[in-house]
Amino acid sequence: MWKYQRIGLLGRPNSQSVLNTIGRLWQLLEQQGLQVRMHDSYAQEMPEQARGALSTAKLGAWADLIIVVGGDGTLLGAAREFATYSVPLLGINRGRLGFLTDIMPDEMAEDVLAVLQGHSILEDRFLLQASIRRQGVELYSGLALNDVVLHPGEAIRMIEFELWIDEQFVYSQRSDGLIVSTPTGSTAYALSAGGPIMHPGINALVLVPMYPHTLTSRPLVVSGDARIRILIGQDNPVLPQLSWDAQLQQATEVGDEIHIRKLPHRLHLLHPERHNYYDICRRKLGWGQKLGQR
Repeated sequence: MWKYQRIGLLGRPNSQSVLNTIGRLWQLLEQQGLQVRMHDSYAQEMPEQARGALSTAKLGAWADLIIVVGGDGTLLGAAREFATYSVPLLGINRGRLGFLTDIMPDEMAEDVLAVLQGHSILEDRFLLQASIRRQGVELYSGLALNDVVLHPGEAIRMIEFELWIDEQFVYSQRSDGLIVSTPTGSTAYALSAGGPIMHPGINALVLVPMYPHTLTSRPLVVSGDARIRILIGQDNPVLPQLSWDAQLQQATEVGDEIHIRKLPHRLHLLHPERHNYYDICRRKLGWGQKLGQR
């Protein structure tokens, strides 16, 4: 009857609404006779349910499905943690936007049980792997589902860098930075900076300059398999920062190289059968309805 029988649970910490939803979800799953394990980050907040809690590595290897309770930011973090495992993720929305966590709490029981029975849509999304290298030595590496962003940090100062794609020089630029976004992230920070919306099934990256000091710089869409290299210029009054999904951040230095490429592993993201990407865009971005429905 059940396509998924070993269910892992995790959510946004320090949120009473998330705790309440996880508690209801735990009860629902146990009533169906399913095996349920909590991520060990909830060991203190939910001690009874967290008995037998598992680390990320153990949960990723054990679970058939991981249900993430929170907002899109919570799912971004879970995506980075579980990207190298084959386990799919399903999002329950306890946040604001809900592009990725698209099941609402009041529809949770019906939708989750339907997904567990196999009535769902499975999407594959790719992540980016970005590393900082100094004099040829990799100092830091991280993953991003939405975007990798080079920016000046807290200072309002322009930074200088060179952009290379597949080892071909593209341009040097003075600007507030550069957003390298996946299709998933094209409705996030890249959209706010004037980038295009890309359907999540497209194998492409978009590079969006942030307030460039030129009249001719525009967003650039390239192959998702392209290898991006950014060289930090010599004339930088501040140390540029690199961020992954706006959740992880690391400082760079003059002469550092940032290498960005697609992660070989793909994220498996589950949705209810009624999921429609364009409907989400209409509701979340305020697009117009059909003329006869006004």
